[in-house]
Amino acid sequence: MLKQWFNVGKIVNTHGVKGEVRVISRTDFPEERYKPGNTLYLFLEGKDEPVQVTVSAHRLHKQFHLLQFKEVETLTEAEKLKNALIKVPEDQLSQLAEDEYYFHEIIGSDVFSEDGDLIGKVKEILTPGANDVWVVARPGKKDAFIPYIDAVVKEINVADKTIKIHIMEGLLDE
Repeated sequence: MLKQWFNVGKIVNTHGVKGEVRVISRTDFPEERYKPGNTLYLFLEGKDEPVQVTVSAHRLHKQFHLLQFKEVETLTEAEKLKNALIKVPEDQLSQLAEDEYYFHEIIGSDVFSEDGDLIGKVKEILTPGANDVWVVARPGKKDAFIPYIDAVVKEINVADKTIKIHIMEGLLDE
């Protein structure tokens, strides 16, 4: 069985001189995923096999997550990791509560109104603060920004990749 990998971030630069890397996170649970002691896998351009690393430190700096790996101690070593995708195998995904979903379960889902009209497809998830915002690509129209709140999102079917929403006033304005 081919191992399935899930993207949790991308190394975009180095930080400082002690081998820290600057990461744009793509995970729903950065505190859990980047916890010291956790194993992550780096997919480097031009390499067939991922590089296994162990998180030794994690902190936030502006909009970035700064990670230090036990295996990387210098700026020179960290430089080689630029543009690497950080992934975890499927068996590292944790069980979620009933109303929680992984990004990969939502992205690509078709979004329908309560009347059954197709609105579009979720293409991205933003995490600006109190709640996630789903970016829905709509054919021939501007993207819609759907807040992931109970008042709007009424039903999610992960197996069918369909979502039913309540269209509040102003939600789909051009």
